[in-house]
Amino acid sequence: MGTVTPVKPLGVLAMIDDGELDWKVLAIAKDDPLAKEYNDIDDVPDAIKDGVREWFRWYKTPDDKPINEFGFDEKYMDKKEAEKIIAETHEAWKKLRSGDTDAGKLWTGN
Repeated sequence: MGTVTPVKPLGVLAMIDDGELDWKVLAIAKDDPLAKEYNDIDDVPDAIKDGVREWFRWYKTPDDKPINEFGFDEKYMDKKEAEKIIAETHEAWKKLRSGDTDAGKLWTGN
């Protein structure tokens, strides 16, 4: 917490949280020994992908919130799609920060 860790994106999962799309990027730290083996989502064992998905499905239920759902038939999309989503959301963030997009109730730190 509170640090920046260089990572390698491997894939992306489309979580639906309270009816809104909430992208979850699966990545590995570049200095992790497995980073040499994991280059795309298909390199990640199914047990890990399934465990991550289930954690995101259930993690809000202790606060009496409903389980989360997922788009794209609950499948992870590959590294290429993850990089595209990261670029798109980064552009949206830059527009929020610059004031080019109405932030509504969002706090942008400006």
